[in-house]
Amino acid sequence: MNQTASQNAEEFGFKPGDIIQEWLWDDDVDDSIRAEIEKLTGEELVDEDYDSAVDGVILWWRDGDDEDELSDTIVDAYAVLGDDGPLWVLTPKPGRPGAASSSTVQSAAKTAGMNAATPLTVGPDWNGIRLRAFGKGR
Repeated sequence: MNQTASQNAEEFGFKPGDIIQEWLWDDDVDDSIRAEIEKLTGEELVDEDYDSAVDGVILWWRDGDDEDELSDTIVDAYAVLGDDGPLWVLTPKPGRPGAASSSTVQSAAKTAGMNAATPLTVGPDWNGIRLRAFGKGR
């Protein structure tokens, strides 16, 4: 990824018309990432209370949040994700408040039945880790 995903939202794997669900939003999230995803898809992000299938998920997670809660949230998010669409866990970069170890995210993903990719830069202060269900290679 030679640009951050906030500058090049298609790096997330989202497409125009996709409905993207956002989990664990708080006032520390990077609004430029959110805006670029909405610009690419042409749709507003929906929150975790949205009760229909979605095409992709972004999940904001910070160190200090409960790892078991992260596993449960991943399972809940994956349950509404159609056709193995992109599921991303976004965490603050090392050295930033709330920075989470990628091994913590990988452990929570494994507990949830998912594989975690290598973290990528998605914004000035955030990394993203794409998750896939075991056995899915897309």
